[in-house]
Amino acid sequence: MPAWMDNTFWAFVALILFFVLVGYFGVFGTVGKMLDKRIAQISSDIEEARRLREEASALLVEYEQKRAAAETEAAEIISAAQQEAARLTAETQASLNELVLRRTKAVEDKIAQAEAQAVAEVRARSADLSIEAARVVLTDEMNRRGGQMVDQAIGEVSSRLN
Repeated sequence: MPAWMDNTFWAFVALILFFVLVGYFGVFGTVGKMLDKRIAQISSDIEEARRLREEASALLVEYEQKRAAAETEAAEIISAAQQEAARLTAETQASLNELVLRRTKAVEDKIAQAEAQAVAEVRARSADLSIEAARVVLTDEMNRRGGQMVDQAIGEVSSRLN
């Protein structure tokens, strides 16, 4: 055997026969079809990912707009609440002032009424004391000059009747 027909040569021949048999049975076509299918699948996956990315970008923009709108609405709500709180504070202050004025007026009226009642009681007590003093004075006077006064009163009545 020639020197070039060693194991390497026969391995090379077997390799070529293997490729010829693989080609004869259509394995290359099948592998090509499988690779084409895989390429198509990868391409459709890439296209689907691109579409999903665009949808996600659109959703992100939409949610950013909604977030901005919600922040604006929240700021408006806070502003309205602050204005309402200020209005309620002013109303409460006015009501409190009015209540204080009414209670002050009521207390002043009660004080005036108590003063008037005290003055009336003092006058009544003075009148009672005056009457009592007059009774005491008249009783004493009557005890001292009672007969003379009765005679004089009788005289006056008779002169007037005539």
